[in-house]
Amino acid sequence: MTFDITAASVAFAREALLAGDAVVAVNTLKPVCAKHPDNFGAHYWLASALLGAGRKDEGEAVLDAARRGHGLAVAREWGADVEKARTDGDYAANIATQLYQGDRPALSAVLWDLAVAAGHRSLTGAVAQGLALQHTGRAEEAIAVFRDVVETWPSSRAHQFLLYPHFMVEDGPRRYAAEARAWAKIYAPELGEPVFDNPPLAGRRLRIGYVAPTLAGSQVRQFITPILESHDPAAVEVFLYPAKAETETGWPKHIAIRPIGDLADVEAAALIRDDRIDVLIDCWGHSVGGRLAMFAHRAAPVQAAWINFVQTTGLTRMDYVLHCDSAAAPGTAELFTEQVWHTGEVFIPYRPPEGRPPPHPTPALASGVVTFGSFNHPVKLSDATVAAWARILKGHPNGRLLLKYRYFIDPVLQRATQARFAAHGVVPERIVFAGHTTGPDYLNAFAAVDLALDPSPAPGGTTTCDALANGVPVLTLRGPDFYSRIGVCAALGVGLPELVAESWDDYVEKAVAMTADIAALNAMRAKVRPGFEAGPFRDEVGFTRGAEAAFREMFDRWQGRAKARGVA
Repeated sequence: MTFDITAASVAFAREALLAGDAVVAVNTLKPVCAKHPDNFGAHYWLASALLGAGRKDEGEAVLDAARRGHGLAVAREWGADVEKARTDGDYAANIATQLYQGDRPALSAVLWDLAVAAGHRSLTGAVAQGLALQHTGRAEEAIAVFRDVVETWPSSRAHQFLLYPHFMVEDGPRRYAAEARAWAKIYAPELGEPVFDNPPLAGRRLRIGYVAPTLAGSQVRQFITPILESHDPAAVEVFLYPAKAETETGWPKHIAIRPIGDLADVEAAALIRDDRIDVLIDCWGHSVGGRLAMFAHRAAPVQAAWINFVQTTGLTRMDYVLHCDSAAAPGTAELFTEQVWHTGEVFIPYRPPEGRPPPHPTPALASGVVTFGSFNHPVKLSDATVAAWARILKGHPNGRLLLKYRYFIDPVLQRATQARFAAHGVVPERIVFAGHTTGPDYLNAFAAVDLALDPSPAPGGTTTCDALANGVPVLTLRGPDFYSRIGVCAALGVGLPELVAESWDDYVEKAVAMTADIAALNAMRAKVRPGFEAGPFRDEVGFTRGAEAAFREMFDRWQGRAKARGVA
């Protein structure tokens, strides 16, 4: 039998790193990687060792090399001509596109690197490359690509891609706010000064409009449906402004549908003014398909951002953004061009999907293995989050972490994620992955999770609500800013303040303590779904009445200011 010294060296370094000796691991692996530059497995371990030794820049560079080598090896296995991709940029771009469309963004990013190096240059390709990086958690790299997109192919839509990844980086809310203002200055400056003659509300109904490319066929449906179905037609008139009318089926008959997808911003604003809307709500924000630039034309006396958006739009003509009370944090006002309006315990109701299975006991009672879980987008796994979750796993030697999202079927993303945890001494095999599921399969997946872990500084949204609605406790961190406190609203909304941690140390201590006593964890789990059902998320009518009252107050404030100026 031939002794494989390379494999033995990697195995020795692995054990040294997992035992806490990152320096020995680095010194062992560096000559191995120098001698075998194509051994991506050794490079993954060297990246973990360097990161574990605090050599972040070196570690990130080696991790990138590991991803590249791994990605090219997988691409070859799947039939791609890697040598052709090195010289034919269009061919490489085509393979990268196929991989991205197949939910393999990390593999796609490797091929986009080849495409760009081989001379491929296009707006579509650059956006796809940025998204591939973003979807694998490489937010700063995505920002750099999108910055180049903005400078090379300036447009409203291209610039909007630059906004989202800013929330995933250090000092994200401030950087995001600056970028949103820059977008608005270019693409949504104040245009014209329409005069409104909307009469006082006494003796008439408030007229509310909601704007989104689609409300019935998008991720906002679970949040907007309770509102639209609970609006009091005796007190308010409701108008929807989607891109197309045919997407908006199933709404109450008293709701008017006004498609604006074929209208220019100035035309859409004029149509809304003709409808004499009192309060116009943008439900989409800077996501693709949004109509924020239309709000610069002042389509209604009062304009607010809500539901799909808790950050600033950057528009000086957006009057309000709606937040739950627990999102309040020092310094919030300076990050907004709008006034933040607080809505109470939650900032939106939530209706869970139909077909939820009955509550399930915590699975560790039967298995003896504690499963921590996160169904969040990979971009939300910040370095601080990985470090904290690794500490939790080390405090629970028989535990595992389940990461479920559509992109986690990507083998390169899987291995790179494991490498990040290995830097903190966690065996790769304790990080397990699951891809996208829908319907009963998605809902039943929560039965495998003992304790869901909320990332920070970008917490979960819909996934957190889904977990709570299915009876799974979600541990969240009260971060320093409004965005990192989204999960606090969810935990308090089910009446379980013990699920809120005040620091990362507190977060780790709570997670370890909660899962140390399985019977106690099961007792807490038994409170989650009843708390959700009895809490403000499910008080659809009560919340909607509160929202209607808030909109009336917003309109009354506008009218008071208008009268003071002598224009109403």
